[in-house]
Amino acid sequence: MSGTRSPSRTEPPTEGRWPLWKLGLLLYPFVAAAVAINLFMLGLMGQAVGLSALSPLLTLALSVPLGLPATWLAARWVRHLIDEAGG
Repeated sequence: MSGTRSPSRTEPPTEGRWPLWKLGLLLYPFVAAAVAINLFMLGLMGQAVGLSALSPLLTLALSVPLGLPATWLAARWVRHLIDEAGG
């Protein structure tokens, strides 16, 4: 193999790779909605121990900032899956 180099097995390829911010923009609405649903259900379960239920509007308002770290984690996970698939 004259002049060719095999790709490193330790470092993922960077050409054609989706950056995290693009994946994050794509995934944010879905992740924030999942966070809102989980917060709402957590609020309902909190009633069993004497806490008041969270309103749907409050859970939507809380899911906006809490969706950011969850989106970052989801984007990292999805990019890892894409890299693993070779795409």
